Amino acid sequence: MPRQLVWFRSDLRLEDNPALFRACQQGEVVAVFVHSPEQWQEHGWGDLKTAFVLSNLHALAQQLRQLNIPLKILTVTRFSYAPQALLELAKELGISKLLFNDEYEWNEQQRDNAVVEAFTQAGINVERFTDQVIFPPGSIRTGKGDFYTVFTPFYRNWLSQLKPEHLVPLPAPQAQAPTQLANDPLPAFVSSQQLEHWPAGEAAAHKKLQDFAEQGLNNYDQQRDFPALAGTSQISAYLAAGVLSPRQGLAAAQMHSAGRFMDKSTGAGVWVSELVWREFYRHLLIGFPRISKGRAFKPATEKLAWRSIENSKVQRDLQAWQTGNTGFPIIDAAMRQLLETGWMHNRLRMLVAMFLSKNLLIDWRVGEAFFMQHLIDGDLAANNGGWQWAASTGTDAVPYFRIFNPYTQSAKFDPEGKFIRHYVPELAHLNNKQIHQPPANLSFNQQRAVDKLTSDLFGSRSGESSSYPAPIIDLKLSRDRVMQAFEAIK
Repeated sequence: MPRQLVWFRSDLRLEDNPALFRACQQGEVVAVFVHSPEQWQEHGWGDLKTAFVLSNLHALAQQLRQLNIPLKILTVTRFSYAPQALLELAKELGISKLLFNDEYEWNEQQRDNAVVEAFTQAGINVERFTDQVIFPPGSIRTGKGDFYTVFTPFYRNWLSQLKPEHLVPLPAPQAQAPTQLANDPLPAFVSSQQLEHWPAGEAAAHKKLQDFAEQGLNNYDQQRDFPALAGTSQISAYLAAGVLSPRQGLAAAQMHSAGRFMDKSTGAGVWVSELVWREFYRHLLIGFPRISKGRAFKPATEKLAWRSIENSKVQRDLQAWQTGNTGFPIIDAAMRQLLETGWMHNRLRMLVAMFLSKNLLIDWRVGEAFFMQHLIDGDLAANNGGWQWAASTGTDAVPYFRIFNPYTQSAKFDPEGKFIRHYVPELAHLNNKQIHQPPANLSFNQQRAVDKLTSDLFGSRSGESSSYPAPIIDLKLSRDRVMQAFEAIK
């Protein structure tokens, strides 16, 4: 019986796993995971994301044992060493075919193409499968054959091509006959209080999706913008690690929306459009590789005169933003949520990204990297897409002259200040009007607050002093500054 090697990557699940499903139909299966901690670090992964991925690898290993599928672990410092390491393992195990699900970032694509070349030259077949998306990047194009650079027409085309089979997740494979091959020791990871918010494994991921589908899906359009409500699915970490697939999300939306999951006038339809945004950004990774290389989607915006990060005032402003001590309550509450939980509400991501890139005129790449370091759902395509949208440097970006006002956004989406009171407890005593823009007489020296937190930048919750910092900028002056910066490159 032929023996196949299934290479797990950002697809740490048994169900709806095309490579695993196909392999188990063809014969004996051995699984492999390539552990690349140095490369992950170079790609901006923080400790929390790394721990989350490895905790889900441990959960997957238990599931594979029940199927009698041995799991081998290869540790390589860089992706460039993966082809040789995988090929040596394949030869050692007598592998007849390698199967894996595609990834779309530039480095990952280069690695995978090198793996295919090495295996082909060695006479070992390779099969690749579409994953993380419903349609392979590049398969949905404009009438002229170009990649879409605006979401709405992409979304319409995507909907027009959706067929019933795209809504049927593949089942988990059946157990195979026991093998004499041993499992390799798994990479260790450091647990943390943040990680406890995100239990590992398919069962936990499916429960989170099921709970949302039953309780929040049909109200998603009405509740998704309010951070004090449990109005979002919070499955992004599981999608990023591949513990859930987008097809499983679509299937849940169809089942719990009376079939109206493609109608954007419904909560389910709005939520599905968010899944399509994730796919849109992955299509862009293939169509415009510069996105994976720290470049702006709009080349002209590379000339923007960002404030120098070497300047001491800019450093203090950045530090205030990072620690949640800007003097703007909704901004600070959002940043403290990130530091405390490893996750941030989506509307707040847009708000804090725009505050950094426009009000503070600090290069969006600085914020993008900070998010990747601290987000449990850190994902190049979605994170980059969101930051470039907010900074007006990306595809389908918000116009450069549109700048969110933190005070009005706060009053609109946290009207009773519940979210702010939770994460900025020193403001809890203020009334529902004052909490969005605290009276000036509450302020104290902002630098003292930041200095106090610098020694333990990302430890316990920030801001437990009874005082609260003054706003670090004047909103009108900051708006004028960024407008002038954009006008200068027109």
